[in-house]
Amino acid sequence: MTKIALLGAGGKMGVRLATNLLGSRFEVDHVEISDGGRQRLASAIGVDCVDQDKALAGADIVLMAVPDRLIGKIAHSIIDKVRPGTAFIVLDAAAPHAGEMPDRPDVTYFVTHPCHPSVFNDETDPEAKKDFFGGLKAKQHIVCALMQGPEEHYALCEEIARTIYKPVIAAHRCTVEQIAILEPALSETVAITMCIALREATEEAIRRGVPRQAAVEFVLGHINIGLSIAFEVFPEGRFSDGALHAIEQAKPQIFRDGWLERVFDPKAVMRSVKEICEAA
Repeated sequence: MTKIALLGAGGKMGVRLATNLLGSRFEVDHVEISDGGRQRLASAIGVDCVDQDKALAGADIVLMAVPDRLIGKIAHSIIDKVRPGTAFIVLDAAAPHAGEMPDRPDVTYFVTHPCHPSVFNDETDPEAKKDFFGGLKAKQHIVCALMQGPEEHYALCEEIARTIYKPVIAAHRCTVEQIAILEPALSETVAITMCIALREATEEAIRRGVPRQAAVEFVLGHINIGLSIAFEVFPEGRFSDGALHAIEQAKPQIFRDGWLERVFDPKAVMRSVKEICEAA
């Protein structure tokens, strides 16, 4: 049986992963340094934690459910405590892409991250419809990358990724650099920033007298139809001539020339992941 050392098992993400690993074919040693985290884990799924060194000594997989800023520090502190052939699974590309992982050629580094449930889905179960993050009830896609290590480790690590993020539709294989382009550049720098801008614009419409509920329902509905047309989910849909004119007029007011090149420039992506790893 494959043995996993789950680091940070009592944290918010760690409890999610530990819950999804229950009943799987994997044997899990739960590692948590804080008393509060140990109590949270015991309360959530009724398991106790084990000594970190003991867990690492027997681990086939080290699953790092720890903050980005600590991944490199923790990995360096434990790298001499694992056996050759051990695979580290990291849940974000920031630390690996920033060069934070220890230089040890005989271990595997695998990166995986959830796409989160799509705005366009076929969920009918009420609990699944409210699972916006994923990993509970709603189906989602995930991305995976084998940074270093033998090819046969990819299938094993993907299986674990599918388990911790279940239910999973598909696992898309990428490189670590590509996952860093997806997050932070595409998802956070662009998409979530635009989400915040949409909220701010909605509040401005409300400030100018539009009833709150009318403004919220109107913008959310238009986001839905707009995304469905832009991403060709609704292939027969078309933007109206009025909408196309408004878009043409608005883009130079809202976006600076060259913004795509600046955001996705490899140096900008690297700078972003390094800042994430250095965040207090």
